[in-house]
Amino acid sequence: FCAERFSKPPRNVTMLTRDFIGDALYNPSYGYFSKQALIFSPKQGYDFSKFRDSADFLKTIGRQYEEIERELDDIRGIPRQLWHTPTEILKPWYGYSVAQHIVRQHKADQESNGSSGKCPLVIYEMGGGNGTLMTNILDYIRDREPGIYSSMEYKLIEISPKLARQQQSQQSRKNAAPHGNVNIVNKSIFEWDTLVGRPCFFVAMEVIDNFAHDVVRYDYDTGEPYQAFVRVYDDGEFEEFYEPVSDPLIRDYLSVRNSLKSPPHQSAALPSSLYCSIRSHLPLAPNMTKPEFLPTKAFEFCRVLGRYFPRHRLVLSDFFKLPDTVPGAVSSPVVQTRFSGSMVPCETYLVQPGWFDIFFPTDFELLSRIYDTTCRPHAVEADKQVLGSRVCTQRQFALANAELAQTHTRSGENPMLEFYENN
Repeated sequence: FCAERFSKPPRNVTMLTRDFIGDALYNPSYGYFSKQALIFSPKQGYDFSKFRDSADFLKTIGRQYEEIERELDDIRGIPRQLWHTPTEILKPWYGYSVAQHIVRQHKADQESNGSSGKCPLVIYEMGGGNGTLMTNILDYIRDREPGIYSSMEYKLIEISPKLARQQQSQQSRKNAAPHGNVNIVNKSIFEWDTLVGRPCFFVAMEVIDNFAHDVVRYDYDTGEPYQAFVRVYDDGEFEEFYEPVSDPLIRDYLSVRNSLKSPPHQSAALPSSLYCSIRSHLPLAPNMTKPEFLPTKAFEFCRVLGRYFPRHRLVLSDFFKLPDTVPGAVSSPVVQTRFSGSMVPCETYLVQPGWFDIFFPTDFELLSRIYDTTCRPHAVEADKQVLGSRVCTQRQFALANAELAQTHTRSGENPMLEFYENN
């Protein structure tokens, strides 16, 4: 909501935690992604057979990182954070593995529906970064599956005008014919309002970790949740305070989560029965639990998929664990900024908007259940093991879909399998 109202960080306002975080990250005038963040992208994919081992590969990446960061700081005079994704440092093979999975599933769907060759492949991607994943997927399908490529469509949904322009420029690469089946849509997925009634794949890689979260605490005696607000004073200082839950999105998320059965979900913020029994005997015992961060925007994303993309298949990747998260809270984010060439973690999300990255680990088992309940309720009722979503690690996905011979180092180590173990 702040992105529509403010061109500089607001003062003397009160907002929900998710609005504060969303504004800090995405405000087009001063948000972190419009001001600070850049995606590391080597000009060419690496020849892994030239590296002695994974350490040698990391050393090369580190050296290139330092060169680019020094150049950015010298040119712009402000520290910019350069961050990497598997799409970029493992290109084109990471994108090829995603394409391989999509093609296999598309063919299986065609066969099971008895409509082989009649339904074109349609891919939607959200938050495409530099456009590298899109290009690698399209290159793979064009070269390996020309019959599918001839009728396929690729639509990239991108909130950033700058990145949307960059993604479009990927279609004009030197020494390569542009892909004519691409449409880049410059808008937020949360603004989507068009029904896509046909089968499609929806790809979201390394995106939801930056989805804003809400914060709740629970009353120790009653278990009632209280939602967090952030008050910004005239001098720019922040204060967090709590009120009973009234926000519809928080309320709906908690309702869906509480409806989960076999097993029911129990928040890690809620105390054990043993603690409850002795708490009344403790002097000055707190009346509320420690904070819990709720993935309310990820929940809203599931709702968008269920409402506007009813026949989609989702391919999503992100972190399930992270170091240096904000202490003293459940499902808390990493909050960090770059200072004197190093990344510095913070112990609160109440930081100056635009200067700090705020990103979250995802409980994928819980997200899977929320997603199935929101997007595929009939699948859950029928048989989750057959029709529900599947969760796997990056290594498991690569073993099933990647061309691993192309990413071996001379020692036999394989970054495609060994890197991003927390994805």
